[in-house]
Amino acid sequence: MMKKQNVMIKGTKNGLVLQLNDQCSYDEVKKELEDKLSAHYREQEDAPLIAVKIQAGNRYLTTEQEEELKELVRKKRNLVVEEVYSSVMTKEEAFKQKEESDIFSIATVVRSGQVLEVPGDLLLVGDVNPGGRVKAGGNIFIMGMLKGIAHAGCNGNKDAVIAASVMTPTQLRIAECLNRAPDSYDAAGNEMECAYIDDSEQIVIDRLQVLKHLRPSINRLKGDANHG
Repeated sequence: MMKKQNVMIKGTKNGLVLQLNDQCSYDEVKKELEDKLSAHYREQEDAPLIAVKIQAGNRYLTTEQEEELKELVRKKRNLVVEEVYSSVMTKEEAFKQKEESDIFSIATVVRSGQVLEVPGDLLLVGDVNPGGRVKAGGNIFIMGMLKGIAHAGCNGNKDAVIAASVMTPTQLRIAECLNRAPDSYDAAGNEMECAYIDDSEQIVIDRLQVLKHLRPSINRLKGDANHG
Protein backbone atom coordinates (compact mmCIF):
# COMPACT_ATOMS: atom_id res chain seq x y z
CA MET A 1 0.00 0.00 0.00
CA MET A 2 1.39 3.37 -1.05
CA LYS A 3 2.13 5.80 1.72
CA LYS A 4 -0.03 8.93 1.55
CA GLN A 5 1.93 11.95 0.41
CA ASN A 6 1.99 14.81 2.88
CA VAL A 7 3.02 17.34 0.24
CA MET A 8 1.66 17.43 -3.32
CA ILE A 9 3.34 19.78 -5.78
CA LYS A 10 1.12 20.88 -8.68
CA GLY A 11 2.17 23.04 -11.58
CA THR A 12 -0.26 25.64 -12.92
CA LYS A 13 0.03 28.31 -15.60
CA ASN A 14 0.62 30.82 -12.78
CA GLY A 15 3.33 28.84 -10.98
CA LEU A 16 3.27 26.10 -8.33
CA VAL A 17 0.71 25.08 -5.71
CA LEU A 18 2.00 23.15 -2.70
CA GLN A 19 -0.89 21.19 -1.18
CA LEU A 20 -0.21 20.15 2.41
CA ASN A 21 -1.85 17.16 4.07
CA ASP A 22 -3.86 18.46 7.06
CA GLN A 23 -4.16 15.03 8.75
CA CYS A 24 -0.51 14.57 9.75
CA SER A 25 1.78 16.44 12.13
CA TYR A 26 3.28 19.77 11.16
CA ASP A 27 6.80 18.34 11.54
CA GLU A 28 6.02 15.58 9.02
CA VAL A 29 4.78 18.17 6.51
CA LYS A 30 7.79 20.38 7.05
CA LYS A 31 10.29 17.51 6.56
CA GLU A 32 8.58 16.20 3.41
CA LEU A 33 8.37 19.69 1.93
CA GLU A 34 12.08 20.20 2.55
CA ASP A 35 12.94 16.81 0.99
CA LYS A 36 10.78 17.34 -2.09
CA LEU A 37 12.05 20.84 -2.76
CA SER A 38 15.64 19.64 -2.43
CA ALA A 39 14.98 16.76 -4.83
CA HIS A 40 13.10 18.71 -7.51
CA TYR A 41 14.27 22.33 -7.36
CA ARG A 42 18.02 22.76 -7.41
CA GLU A 43 19.39 26.30 -7.31
CA GLN A 44 20.13 27.71 -10.75
CA GLU A 45 21.66 31.13 -11.31
CA ASP A 46 19.65 32.04 -14.43
CA ALA A 47 16.40 30.19 -13.69
CA PRO A 48 13.21 32.30 -14.03
CA LEU A 49 11.25 33.15 -10.89
CA ILE A 50 8.32 30.83 -10.12
CA ALA A 51 5.38 31.98 -7.98
CA VAL A 52 4.38 29.53 -5.23
CA LYS A 53 1.10 29.23 -3.33
CA ILE A 54 0.93 27.07 -0.21
CA GLN A 55 -2.49 25.49 0.45
CA ALA A 56 -2.75 24.24 4.05
CA GLY A 57 -6.28 22.79 3.82
CA ASN A 58 -7.96 22.48 7.21
CA ARG A 59 -4.69 22.97 9.08
CA TYR A 60 -4.28 26.08 11.22
CA LEU A 61 -0.78 27.48 10.82
CA THR A 62 0.68 29.83 13.39
CA THR A 63 2.53 32.90 12.14
CA GLU A 64 5.82 31.20 13.08
CA GLN A 65 4.93 28.05 11.13
CA GLU A 66 3.93 30.10 8.09
CA GLU A 67 7.30 31.85 8.18
CA GLU A 68 9.13 28.53 8.50
CA LEU A 69 7.40 27.13 5.41
CA LYS A 70 8.03 30.33 3.46
CA GLU A 71 11.70 30.21 4.42
CA LEU A 72 12.00 26.61 3.19
CA VAL A 73 10.64 27.65 -0.20
CA ARG A 74 12.73 30.84 -0.36
CA LYS A 75 15.92 28.80 0.02
CA LYS A 76 15.43 27.83 -3.62
CA ARG A 77 16.45 31.08 -5.26
CA ASN A 78 13.95 30.98 -8.10
CA LEU A 79 10.90 30.17 -5.92
CA VAL A 80 8.85 33.08 -4.55
CA VAL A 81 5.99 32.55 -2.06
CA GLU A 82 2.97 34.50 -3.24
CA GLU A 83 0.42 33.32 -0.69
CA VAL A 84 -0.18 30.91 2.20
CA TYR A 85 -3.83 30.10 2.75
CA SER A 86 -6.01 27.63 4.64
CA SER A 87 -9.69 26.90 5.16
CA VAL A 88 -9.40 27.59 8.90
CA MET A 89 -10.54 30.93 10.26
CA THR A 90 -9.16 32.29 13.52
CA LYS A 91 -11.51 33.56 16.24
CA GLU A 92 -10.32 37.09 15.49
CA GLU A 93 -11.10 36.69 11.77
CA ALA A 94 -14.53 35.18 12.53
CA PHE A 95 -15.36 38.02 14.93
CA LYS A 96 -14.20 40.63 12.40
CA GLN A 97 -16.29 39.04 9.64
CA LYS A 98 -19.38 38.96 11.86
CA GLU A 99 -18.83 42.55 12.96
CA GLU A 100 -18.47 43.73 9.36
CA SER A 101 -21.74 42.01 8.39
CA ASP A 102 -23.75 43.54 11.25
CA ILE A 103 -26.13 46.48 10.86
CA PHE A 104 -25.55 49.27 13.39
CA SER A 105 -28.71 51.31 13.94
CA ILE A 106 -28.05 54.67 15.59
CA ALA A 107 -30.40 57.60 16.20
CA THR A 108 -28.42 60.83 16.50
CA VAL A 109 -27.34 64.00 14.73
CA VAL A 110 -23.71 64.04 13.61
CA ARG A 111 -22.60 67.63 14.14
CA SER A 112 -19.66 69.57 12.76
CA GLY A 113 -16.37 68.09 13.99
CA GLN A 114 -17.93 64.76 15.02
CA VAL A 115 -17.04 61.40 13.46
CA LEU A 116 -19.37 58.38 13.65
CA GLU A 117 -17.71 55.12 12.56
CA VAL A 118 -18.99 51.51 12.55
CA PRO A 119 -17.37 48.30 11.26
CA GLY A 120 -20.45 47.05 9.39
CA ASP A 121 -23.50 48.71 7.81
CA LEU A 122 -24.69 52.01 9.30
CA LEU A 123 -28.38 52.86 9.58
CA LEU A 124 -28.44 56.44 10.86
CA VAL A 125 -31.75 57.94 11.93
CA GLY A 126 -30.81 61.61 11.91
CA ASP A 127 -28.80 64.17 9.95
CA VAL A 128 -25.12 64.54 9.13
CA ASN A 129 -24.47 68.28 9.39
CA PRO A 130 -21.80 70.14 7.38
CA GLY A 131 -18.42 69.32 8.96
CA GLY A 132 -19.74 66.01 10.33
CA ARG A 133 -18.42 62.68 9.07
CA VAL A 134 -19.80 59.12 8.96
CA LYS A 135 -17.70 56.04 8.12
CA ALA A 136 -18.73 52.42 7.69
CA GLY A 137 -17.05 49.18 6.69
CA GLY A 138 -20.23 48.39 4.76
CA ASN A 139 -23.17 50.44 3.45
CA ILE A 140 -24.45 53.75 4.83
CA PHE A 141 -28.19 54.45 5.00
CA ILE A 142 -29.20 57.85 6.35
CA MET A 143 -32.81 58.53 7.28
CA GLY A 144 -32.25 62.25 7.23
CA MET A 145 -30.07 64.86 5.52
CA LEU A 146 -26.53 64.11 4.46
CA LYS A 147 -24.76 67.48 4.35
CA GLY A 148 -21.34 66.40 5.62
CA ILE A 149 -18.92 63.65 4.58
CA ALA A 150 -19.82 59.97 4.12
CA HIS A 151 -17.29 57.16 3.56
CA ALA A 152 -18.76 53.69 2.88
CA GLY A 153 -16.74 50.52 2.33
CA CYS A 154 -13.85 52.12 4.22
CA ASN A 155 -12.01 48.77 4.40
CA GLY A 156 -11.96 48.52 0.60
CA ASN A 157 -15.46 47.21 -0.23
CA LYS A 158 -16.25 48.73 -3.64
CA ASP A 159 -19.78 47.26 -3.64
CA ALA A 160 -20.79 49.42 -0.68
CA VAL A 161 -23.41 52.13 -1.24
CA ILE A 162 -24.48 55.38 0.41
CA ALA A 163 -28.14 56.35 0.60
CA ALA A 164 -29.82 59.37 2.18
CA SER A 165 -33.25 60.96 2.35
CA VAL A 166 -31.64 64.24 1.29
CA MET A 167 -28.32 63.84 -0.52
CA THR A 168 -26.36 67.12 -0.38
CA PRO A 169 -22.91 65.98 0.88
CA THR A 170 -19.71 67.97 0.92
CA GLN A 171 -17.87 64.75 -0.02
CA LEU A 172 -18.73 61.13 -0.82
CA ARG A 173 -16.24 58.29 -0.62
CA ILE A 174 -16.68 54.58 -1.35
CA ALA A 175 -13.61 52.39 -0.75
CA GLU A 176 -10.83 54.50 -2.34
CA CYS A 177 -13.08 56.33 -4.83
CA LEU A 178 -13.77 59.98 -4.09
CA ASN A 179 -16.56 62.24 -5.32
CA ARG A 180 -16.58 65.89 -4.34
CA ALA A 181 -19.85 67.74 -4.07
CA PRO A 182 -21.18 69.52 -7.18
CA ASP A 183 -21.40 73.31 -7.10
CA SER A 184 -25.18 73.15 -6.87
CA TYR A 185 -27.98 70.63 -6.32
CA ASP A 186 -31.36 70.28 -7.95
CA ALA A 187 -33.62 71.42 -5.14
CA ALA A 188 -36.74 70.27 -7.00
CA GLY A 189 -36.27 66.55 -6.43
CA ASN A 190 -37.35 65.13 -3.08
CA GLU A 191 -36.57 61.49 -3.81
CA MET A 192 -34.26 59.49 -1.62
CA GLU A 193 -30.99 58.98 -3.50
CA CYS A 194 -28.06 56.61 -3.43
CA ALA A 195 -24.42 56.67 -4.48
CA TYR A 196 -22.42 53.69 -5.78
CA ILE A 197 -19.34 52.90 -7.87
CA ASP A 198 -20.21 52.23 -11.51
CA ASP A 199 -18.38 50.14 -14.13
CA SER A 200 -16.02 53.01 -14.93
CA GLU A 201 -14.87 53.17 -11.28
CA GLN A 202 -16.66 56.49 -10.71
CA ILE A 203 -19.11 57.34 -7.93
CA VAL A 204 -22.52 58.17 -9.36
CA ILE A 205 -25.68 59.38 -7.62
CA ASP A 206 -29.01 57.92 -8.72
CA ARG A 207 -32.53 57.19 -7.50
CA LEU A 208 -32.69 54.74 -4.61
CA GLN A 209 -34.80 52.33 -6.69
CA VAL A 210 -31.81 51.33 -8.85
CA LEU A 211 -30.13 49.58 -5.91
CA LYS A 212 -32.32 46.47 -5.98
CA HIS A 213 -30.99 45.76 -9.48
CA LEU A 214 -27.39 46.93 -8.98
CA ARG A 215 -26.85 45.42 -5.52
CA PRO A 216 -29.38 42.56 -5.14
CA SER A 217 -27.65 41.38 -1.93
CA ILE A 218 -29.03 44.46 -0.15
CA ASN A 219 -32.43 42.71 -0.21
CA ARG A 220 -31.10 40.16 2.26
CA LEU A 221 -31.07 41.46 5.81
CA LYS A 222 -27.88 40.42 7.57
CA GLY A 223 -29.18 39.91 11.07
CA ASP A 224 -30.54 41.88 14.00
CA ALA A 225 -29.50 45.50 14.16
CA ASN A 226 -27.41 46.74 17.04
CA HIS A 227 -28.85 49.74 18.77
CA GLY A 228 -26.55 52.54 19.80
